[in-house]
Amino acid sequence: MAVRRAGVTAMGLAHDREFMVVDAAEGTFCSQRQLPRMSVVRPEILDDGACLSLSAPDFAGLRTPIVADGARREVSLFGRWFGPGVDQGDPVAEWFSDFLGRSCRLVRIPPDHGRVGSGELTGPIAFSDSGPILVCSLSSLDLLNERIVVRGGEMLPMNRFRPNLVVSGWPEPHTEDRVRRMRAGGVELGYAKRCVRCPMPTVRQETGEWNGPEPSRTLRGYRKEPGGGVSFGMMAAVLREGELAVGDAVDVLEFAAA
Repeated sequence: MAVRRAGVTAMGLAHDREFMVVDAAEGTFCSQRQLPRMSVVRPEILDDGACLSLSAPDFAGLRTPIVADGARREVSLFGRWFGPGVDQGDPVAEWFSDFLGRSCRLVRIPPDHGRVGSGELTGPIAFSDSGPILVCSLSSLDLLNERIVVRGGEMLPMNRFRPNLVVSGWPEPHTEDRVRRMRAGGVELGYAKRCVRCPMPTVRQETGEWNGPEPSRTLRGYRKEPGGGVSFGMMAAVLREGELAVGDAVDVLEFAAA
């Protein structure tokens, strides 16, 4: 979802990965990796953070109060115990269960949430995989699309990668890999690690359908990581909180040593 402006806290963009859909029985997270239909759900925070609105194509919407603290359930990410999430109640659980065709609950991070990300620079994170901010550049996408087209594929939009911050004006593709400290609007970010991609970028975000094999196939040709997988984009830690808006200047304060 594109936004014109967002506050940024130590855990990332306001409300980003603040909620998580989990399996009702096991507490394991639900994801587009297995349920690509999730991509068409449109959440919105209303009433100064008091309410959550959910909508999806050809499906009745829901507006429900946000439970800041209350009944908790144990949840997990990637098969690892994670900790407690605040259950958001039966109406929203029923909404997701009906929409996804499986028994689900919705949880929110608790007030005493204390999870920490991974990488060269770390900080607190919500329910994201490993870092609070994903930075991608348009020049990186341009290079990828050039290579995809050469192989007979169709160009892909940036939303396949679900970045938090998209940077234009960097002439060299994957400049974000070399950035170690940057300022964007009123926010300062520091390099955590390159973002290793799962199969989710093969999901067409507008329809919730698999649309592989790209970009995974082409990325395997030039973006393999030593530890396995392919990368696109940079995970960053928040060094200074503030606000980001479309059109803000981006200044690189430090690059990696050559």
